[in-house]
Amino acid sequence: MKTSKEAVMLLNMGGPSNLYEIEVFLNNMFNDPYILPIKTAFLRKLASNFIVSRRIEKSKEIYSAIGGKSPMTELTFSLIQKLNQADPTRLYTYAMRYTPPYARLVLEDIQKQGVDSIILFSMYPQYSTTTTLSSLNEVYSLLKELNYKPTLKTIERFYQNKTFNLAVVSEIKRSIQGLDPKDFILIFSAHGLPQSVIEKGDPYQKECEENVEILKEIIHQEGLDFEKIVLSYQSKVGPLKWIGPNTCDIVAKYRNKKIIIYPLSFTIDNSETKYELCIQYKELALKAGVKDYIVCPCLNDSQGFVETILELVNSLKG
Repeated sequence: MKTSKEAVMLLNMGGPSNLYEIEVFLNNMFNDPYILPIKTAFLRKLASNFIVSRRIEKSKEIYSAIGGKSPMTELTFSLIQKLNQADPTRLYTYAMRYTPPYARLVLEDIQKQGVDSIILFSMYPQYSTTTTLSSLNEVYSLLKELNYKPTLKTIERFYQNKTFNLAVVSEIKRSIQGLDPKDFILIFSAHGLPQSVIEKGDPYQKECEENVEILKEIIHQEGLDFEKIVLSYQSKVGPLKWIGPNTCDIVAKYRNKKIIIYPLSFTIDNSETKYELCIQYKELALKAGVKDYIVCPCLNDSQGFVETILELVNSLKG
């Protein structure tokens, strides 16, 4: 039986909900050809097993330090509840790429409900083949397997959306409340990528740079005057050359300064924000002599992000 209600699927990478799920998370991630672009599945599996065996214990230490799990699932579930309450005309749900709830189960559930129209909403503000395309192509493949042919619309990026950027600036203002922004270096820290991915045509770095320019203009209009605004990239792993500058190098560079960091490419807090930025780089900052160190939370389930999603979804009418 068909229903006129449209479904909105928020797509993200996911994160382990307990320490036992870490190995599943890592195996799924490094078996993704968009993450580990090795031509054959067999060789990718071998490489993945090697990488996971090298990283599993360190990953357990990281998640243990932030409560034994990623905050992503709980925060996304809260966001979904708020979206369904704010817009009862649609069904809002979510799927994770590497941990439950997986896209297959979510699509099967939507299919059983007779939903014949789906909006796929990438939770990554800037487009990348390693994130956005990976999630979307998984859904397209699953729809074929399930012989499910709903009307599809996609929101692949939203870094240019004014409501989104105003919400980001509002979070920065809230985090620095009572302090003088002129005393602070504002760092927009985005997840890094290997330089080779960008050279193949991935637009991610360009879109991050454009996003920072948009935010600079809004910050100026809001009357905030930071000592300096910098874009950097975090989470580098392995021997390959990655895009830069590296966030940890920027933090060390501004010793004897005050720093505030906004996680530019993340919408939901995860290990990269709660551990890498809030714990690892904070220790680096203290050792370097940074006078003050503030990390803004992601938009998470905030009203500003709810309004952003609703606006973008409503813009697809017609």
